[in-house]
Amino acid sequence: MDLFEMIYDYRNFFLTGVQYTLLLAIIGVICGFVLGIAVALLRMNRFVVLRFIGTAWVEFLRGTPMLVQLFLIHYGLASAGIVEFSAIESGAITLTINSSAYLAEIFRAGIQGVDRGQSEAARSLGMRQGMTMIHIILPQALKSVLPAIGNEFITIIKESSIISFIGVTDLMFQARTVSTISYDGMTPLIIVALMYFVLTFTLSKLLGIVERRLNASDRG
Repeated sequence: MDLFEMIYDYRNFFLTGVQYTLLLAIIGVICGFVLGIAVALLRMNRFVVLRFIGTAWVEFLRGTPMLVQLFLIHYGLASAGIVEFSAIESGAITLTINSSAYLAEIFRAGIQGVDRGQSEAARSLGMRQGMTMIHIILPQALKSVLPAIGNEFITIIKESSIISFIGVTDLMFQARTVSTISYDGMTPLIIVALMYFVLTFTLSKLLGIVERRLNASDRG
């Protein structure tokens, strides 16, 4: 079957796949953003136990394959009788906790990159440590790491393809479905590869524009 003919004939399959891929990637990055900040603060906490929890979270999630994490959450927890998630819930949770580990390290680098003199100046004005972190440190750190957060979003879009293993109807799942229906093992994969490329290339260009505007505002 011709490439464009297949795109048209199975457009609903591919569009559904794009929707699920983007939805889960957005959930993963937004929830991972919030969780990542919390883990980064744990990593820098002066209490050893809290610092250990933050470090263990990051090291375990970065040191194990995302596919294993996905199976542990979807099949492992259910077989142990702890909790049973739907395929979409398991996919969203896996992407969230996995991205939180990488975003935590990005936030930690951003926070540590803020001049310590600003923190000391805020404390000398009577601001408590928590207020200094919220009003002085975090806004500057987040601004400096925005491009890295965007890159993590691109990574999540690509790596979200593994959630098709548990039955989420993302792009990869739809490619296998179209292959089964059409008896064509190559063309659906080419279409999906092109769709992933368009998504990530477009997003990287948008991030470049945002980064240039941020740099221009800093110079202004």
